[in-house]
Amino acid sequence: MSDNIKTVLTYRYVLVIWITITCCLAARAQTSDPSPDSLGGWPQLTDSLEVYKKARIDTRKLDEAFSYIQKTTKNGGLLVLRNGVLVYEKYFGKGSREAATNLASCGKAFTSIAIGILMAQHPELFQDGLDQKIFTPGYFPDWVFPLPDARMSEIKLGQLLSFTAGIRGNNPVYVNLKPATISPPGPDGWPGMVDKYALGLEDGKLNDTTPFTTKSLWCAPGQGYSYATASIHIASVMLRHISGLELQEFLHRYVGKPLGWGRWGFGYKGEPEVAHTPGGGGIVLRPTDVLRFGYLLLNNGKWKNQQIVPSKYVQLSSKEIKYNPHYPYSLQFNVNSTGHWSGLPRDAYWKSGSGGHCLYIVPSENLVVWKLGGRDGQYSPKDTGFPLSPSASESAGDSKEWISGVTDEDPNVRTLEMVLKSIIKK
Repeated sequence: MSDNIKTVLTYRYVLVIWITITCCLAARAQTSDPSPDSLGGWPQLTDSLEVYKKARIDTRKLDEAFSYIQKTTKNGGLLVLRNGVLVYEKYFGKGSREAATNLASCGKAFTSIAIGILMAQHPELFQDGLDQKIFTPGYFPDWVFPLPDARMSEIKLGQLLSFTAGIRGNNPVYVNLKPATISPPGPDGWPGMVDKYALGLEDGKLNDTTPFTTKSLWCAPGQGYSYATASIHIASVMLRHISGLELQEFLHRYVGKPLGWGRWGFGYKGEPEVAHTPGGGGIVLRPTDVLRFGYLLLNNGKWKNQQIVPSKYVQLSSKEIKYNPHYPYSLQFNVNSTGHWSGLPRDAYWKSGSGGHCLYIVPSENLVVWKLGGRDGQYSPKDTGFPLSPSASESAGDSKEWISGVTDEDPNVRTLEMVLKSIIKK
């Protein structure tokens, strides 16, 4: 072989290596976990042409989705993360990047993820995994016993987390995808996050008018689905007993601190009966930090090469689960693995909250979307414990509740459909 040929081959070899390394570094830069906002935050594209070229997103379509959201809630915003890059961020009303808002039932997803972490920390207590029957001494404090309904002893953890434990919640309930009603219902909103109401020690009334109870199951464990705030709050009581930590402190240590959240906490500050972290909802979190949580899930529980949440638990959260054949809801997420929502990808899953909030994860599109919503009261310092963001619009007063201009469709599903239409297919 001549020296010239050897030189050409060597050059080509070096060139291939250089291109490979460059591509790997570029891919890593595009999808690397972001620093906290105080240290630079998310990689971001703000120019529409750049977004089109690099993220294959048509921002005009996202503007249409943003306009639609404005018709469904008084305050809010839309944030879109693709390939680890923030490609869209707009707010209205009291919504802003610094808004610390009560995210209502979106908090249920954080409680579920905390339980996944707890299970990994205490394998000796969860030898049967989600099949573990947990209403026994060792999982709860003594005051929980005796159980108000003996059938509670048969409840498996997977049933508790997928709302098929038989614990009373909202109407309608579902049995094999068919709606039904129960009477009386269980506690909703903050009463469902008070230990004595959630665990059937006392009955109460919703808005001082509608009686509720959890002293009896509405069906045998596993026989039906009811959206029961009390059910997931009970999971947080279990976590508190086993870990010795309030749910808020647990999340701070094992999720918030590693992910670099800014100011955050839990709401319902004006409800004196909410004496513990409300496991059924109410997390107060800034929009870009909600994206961090979603990105953690998109990457199967891994953050900066650290497995924060067991990947198996995240995967189970994203699809239909054996504990719930009654409604497409897994470990505190709506799931579409059976194609229940025909206009959405089957790997899409999301968690919504009262007031118009919704976090979406779509792995097939490398996509995380945060739809911020919120009634005026959900931004109030009386609820969140944080002052109103200085950048929030003062035009959104506290005197009225928003009346949605959309009544004939699910705004959460419709929003994701619109965002997906912004993706440019080859």
